[in-house]
Amino acid sequence: MSAVTESVRVASPGNAFSRSVRDSLVVAKRNLIRMVRIPEVVIFGLIQPIMFVVLFSYVFGGSLDIGGSPSPQVYREFLMAGIFAQTVTFATAGAGAGIAEDMHKGLIDRFRSLPMARGAVLTGRTLADMVQTALTLLVLAVVALLVGWRTHTSFGEVLGAFGLLLLTGYAFTWIGAVIGLSVRTPEAATSGGLVWLFPVTFVSNAFVDSSNMTPWLRHIADWNPFSATVQACRELFGNPGVSTSDAWPMQHPVWASVIYSVLIIAIFRTLAVRKYRSAAA
Repeated sequence: MSAVTESVRVASPGNAFSRSVRDSLVVAKRNLIRMVRIPEVVIFGLIQPIMFVVLFSYVFGGSLDIGGSPSPQVYREFLMAGIFAQTVTFATAGAGAGIAEDMHKGLIDRFRSLPMARGAVLTGRTLADMVQTALTLLVLAVVALLVGWRTHTSFGEVLGAFGLLLLTGYAFTWIGAVIGLSVRTPEAATSGGLVWLFPVTFVSNAFVDSSNMTPWLRHIADWNPFSATVQACRELFGNPGVSTSDAWPMQHPVWASVIYSVLIIAIFRTLAVRKYRSAAA
């Protein structure tokens, strides 16, 4: 009788959901503890975006006209939304490599022997990556302020911009999860996670005004999910670079960024969980 009762209890949708949340948080805690014990992972993750801020600010600052102004200060404010967005999307490579490493070391087989929700392993990993991304954004924002970046809107709007960045970063980590589950080695996951990110981030409005691109390339940039997040952040930060494009994502960038992120999570989380189940079968 007790066995039957236990079976019914586990099968309850409410209990299944709460168990999945609990298992996800346990896996996230495991990954966060691992980050603390291996701080060089976090440190090296901070170095690249800081280098981008400094190099782009002082190399391109004053060389490009933004809104008709060649001022280095104007370009720095234009630039930072793109650097923030690039930083959260580049976390995709780390997420994919981490999952590939767990697969390579047989950690998935260990999780299979535990009475835990299958999707919790991936959800916990992506949540831990989002915490690391939030830490990176915090440090990056401090560096940006030091080089002259400023916001010109309310505190709530600034928080909303960073919330959109974290949502975009979380969505892209699910793409990394699919890549990590599809390759055999962490090295391949790192390469696979980066090779497609460069065209996504550079064929956009992140570093230059897309209105200066050829028409067909501008069309791609304006409908790029990455561009929507960058444009939304510029509006919420009150920074220069408001688009004159008639493309819907550029006219409603906040909504476009949210919709793109939700769609990416829905599609790639489904694919990742399916791949995880087939790999663990």
